Amino acid sequence: MGFSADWLALREPADRAARDDHLLRQAASLAGDNPVILDLGCGTGATARALSGSLPDTAQWRLLDNDPILLDKANAEVGTSAETCLMNLADVEALPLDGVTLVTASALLDLVSEAWLSAFAKRLNVPFYAALSYDGLMRWTPANQTDEAITTAFNRHQRTDKGFGPALGPDAALRAVEILRDAGCDVQTANSPWKLGPDMAKLQSELVDGISQAACEAGARNTETWSRSRREGAQKSRCVIGHVDILATPGIKF
Repeated sequence: MGFSADWLALREPADRAARDDHLLRQAASLAGDNPVILDLGCGTGATARALSGSLPDTAQWRLLDNDPILLDKANAEVGTSAETCLMNLADVEALPLDGVTLVTASALLDLVSEAWLSAFAKRLNVPFYAALSYDGLMRWTPANQTDEAITTAFNRHQRTDKGFGPALGPDAALRAVEILRDAGCDVQTANSPWKLGPDMAKLQSELVDGISQAACEAGARNTETWSRSRREGAQKSRCVIGHVDILATPGIKF
């Protein structure tokens, strides 16, 4: 698993627009009056920025990632209220949960395996806010006759190992709800799709490149033709990429 700072910066406005505001505010409230928040796979600190306006000034962040460059950027953004943890997220037992009042993650659950998520759910004893898990939906306007085959291949690729074992991919949100509920959590969900128009043509183009490469690796045909057509039409096209936000709370009834 690894993402560049440039890609994370490019996608952040789409992520922020897609997040469900109700679940975001509720997650912030559940963090308490003196929050200590563990952010799994923090990247450059996008989750901290998204939640900042809903948290008290006393909030402390424990930023965790396996990329030291991204951690440095996140630390610089969040400032003195943050400590950084450079570690492999795949080691569930080593996750520093002591003293934490909220665990967060963004665009992570579709990368992890069912075994990882089950082990994590067993350790979880505070609220968990997981935003922007890809759900397998991809819709383009205007449509292309190759879209469905590309999406199917991409979704197949999303289920391959991303560093945690076979990834949940587009099944992540559904299985996460089931696993977290089985572990004794109350779970709320909300759809949080990307809605990309011509004003986000650059993001569309970069997204198309990634989808095309993954679909090709998964056996799709005509990926270069599809990606070229989509890039050339980005100034006039729209796409919806499905995501789901999850808020899980151990032992509390809403």
